[in-house]
Amino acid sequence: MKWKYYIAKVAALTVPRCAFSASTLLPPMAASPSPSRFRPLLPLLVVVGACFAASASAAGQLREVVGKGTDGLFFEPFNVSYDHRAVRVGGERRMLVSAGVHYPRATPEMWPSIIAKCKEGGADVIETYIFWNGHEPAKGQYYFEERFDLVRFIKLVAAEGLFLFLRIGPYACAEWNFGGFPVWLRDIPGIEFRTDNEPYKAEMQTFVTKIVDMMKDEKLYSWQGGPIILQQIENEYGNIQGKYGQAGKRYMQWAAQMALGLDTGIPWVMCRQTDAPEQILDTCNAFYCDGFKPNSYNKPTIWTEDWDGWYADWGGPLPHRPAEDSAFAVARFYQRGGSLQNYYMYFGGTNFARTAGGPLQITSYDYDAPINEYGMLRQPKWGHLKDLHTAIKLCEPALIAVDGSPQYVKLGSMQEAHIYSSAKVHTNGSTAGNAQICSAFLANIDEHKYVSVWIFGKSYNLPPWSVSILPDCENVAFNTARVGAQTSVFTFESGSPSHSSRREPSVLLPGVRGSYLSSTWWTSKETIGTWGDGSFATQGILEHLNVTKDISDYLWYTTSVNISDEDVAFWSSKGVLPSLIIDQIRDVARVFVNGKLAGSQVGHWVSLKQPIQFVRGLNELTLLSEIVGLQNYGAFLEKDGAGFKGQVKLTGLSNGDTDLTNSAWTYQVGLKGEFSMIYTPEKQECAEWSAMQTDNIQSPFTWYKTMVDAPEGTDPVAIDLGSMGKGQAWVNGRLIGRYWSLVAPESGCPSSCNYPGAYSETKCQSNCGMPTQSWY
Repeated sequence: MKWKYYIAKVAALTVPRCAFSASTLLPPMAASPSPSRFRPLLPLLVVVGACFAASASAAGQLREVVGKGTDGLFFEPFNVSYDHRAVRVGGERRMLVSAGVHYPRATPEMWPSIIAKCKEGGADVIETYIFWNGHEPAKGQYYFEERFDLVRFIKLVAAEGLFLFLRIGPYACAEWNFGGFPVWLRDIPGIEFRTDNEPYKAEMQTFVTKIVDMMKDEKLYSWQGGPIILQQIENEYGNIQGKYGQAGKRYMQWAAQMALGLDTGIPWVMCRQTDAPEQILDTCNAFYCDGFKPNSYNKPTIWTEDWDGWYADWGGPLPHRPAEDSAFAVARFYQRGGSLQNYYMYFGGTNFARTAGGPLQITSYDYDAPINEYGMLRQPKWGHLKDLHTAIKLCEPALIAVDGSPQYVKLGSMQEAHIYSSAKVHTNGSTAGNAQICSAFLANIDEHKYVSVWIFGKSYNLPPWSVSILPDCENVAFNTARVGAQTSVFTFESGSPSHSSRREPSVLLPGVRGSYLSSTWWTSKETIGTWGDGSFATQGILEHLNVTKDISDYLWYTTSVNISDEDVAFWSSKGVLPSLIIDQIRDVARVFVNGKLAGSQVGHWVSLKQPIQFVRGLNELTLLSEIVGLQNYGAFLEKDGAGFKGQVKLTGLSNGDTDLTNSAWTYQVGLKGEFSMIYTPEKQECAEWSAMQTDNIQSPFTWYKTMVDAPEGTDPVAIDLGSMGKGQAWVNGRLIGRYWSLVAPESGCPSSCNYPGAYSETKCQSNCGMPTQSWY
């Protein structure tokens, strides 16, 4: 069976060698085919772009129905409440571990395996955002299919006996395009996002109510026998609330009351909201939350986002958070009174299609998570955290037994113990034989020194920046700095992927041999500038999103410039060229003169100055604005926009500068091949294809296609697009995402990563001097 790959190139001068390779280490790119077989269609890859050379029981004490019972329930119905110490599930306090998994960032065929690996790793709960723009792409038109089949995802979670934390928002951030907002929302007259604004509140309430009603109809809340135990309204609003003044305060209070009025029967959360109302749980998002306390004694301590990694931007290095530090942060959280912690992310996945956020965030959302982008275990992080979760579960009886503060013992200048026990513990001698429940956490927060501490009648050696967990107040079950899990290293090699382990024999996954690749590539030229009936002309520079409505990354602007004999003589005498200047561009701007690429600029609201070469007489000046993810974080998102801002002018003419801002411009949304859907098997006749000769000089925008045999088996599949410049790639008509071969700076990546000390996203970076992403 063949995969047909269409690779279309955006903004390249030449395409000397556009390599395509595949290996069986990444997930299937299409959303609908089963991973064990492919549809009997020609598998297609189309790329639009520029080519340049170069475990505890999750259900706890609840009765779990295997799969789904005859009564339609996944669990016996149970209530969820909370007190100052913990969330109460079925009336019992629980110490809960949650795994962040965003359902649209994996294919539905991947969901069961990912959820099972979360459970095996010790998670009790799966957490996910809701993505408004995925579910309501047009006002009043809802979509809950394929990767956005929310109900299917939740039922798979329930079938594994896990609970669900549903973060409805509906603002998500999440490094997702426009923070999850649908672009049509900004076109509603008088709207302002996330403030005391009636048009916005009406739309927000409609969507949140839609989701809640769907959950009730499907009987997915805990009191209905479903898995949902917590839900969130808004998201990190406290970070920006002050920018809206009193209107922000009113909006926050309205959002809380609106959510409570939906009568869901389970608690609501507001993260990073220190002034959350009494009936709403305020929670922590950070690299460390052991020092966090909610704004009321009546609320438990919850960590909604434990950042166990970070996201990456095009042209930047890849973040990495050591397993030892992740474990240290989590252990400290439970040591100091925490009750529910959620890994953001436990599985990061992929920003398929055009869902990546902005500015300039990459297609991979791997996040250095315990389960990697391809659905495979990242060792030692997954295994080390699994061991941590086992130790915490062993401590759960003691952790929930203490109603007030744990017993505190100072063990040194930077060493301390927290003891959870049903009665006061005498720490000078052994606790062996005592009838009371007792668990202890011993912490050494010194970043440099190993320290021996004396407690419970014996000595304990603590590595730097570590916590030892003693479930019985005597024996160490786990230390955060001592990694017992195997370390696995994954490598990608064209045609021969491999997997190796330092402790186990090599495991070879099926590779892509040369016979899989077609010996023929076909190309089709893309039109520069205006190409179709959808074009229109008007005076002035229009804002990008007002024209495209985000149905494409691309917007063409074309105008005419007349060059006189005097201009040509002036440039000849001065030995200079005129320049095009744009005050501000965002993401990518490209300049064409008479159909030829003159130059490009990349950045987020940066200036462009491009020398250009005109000919005598009438010249066609074409600008291309390319979006690489809409802004996903911050206040006033509806005002950010895209394209060009300020003045557009020509300098260096014989009679001075010429302002083109208010000239007549012709607009064209998208690429001709994109709207003709030539990336699909059914639309091949919509383009003229010719066999590519490797020594041909291709136009800046060219579509490329080829066919490969689908690799056998069910292993994930990777495509190496590292030589392809910038563009988009399709497989079998499915847009797998944007690609770009921007290279990270040579500096900024340490030769080794020392786990001790406070972590930040720049601490343990890797991949310097290499393309930020090559494998897709």
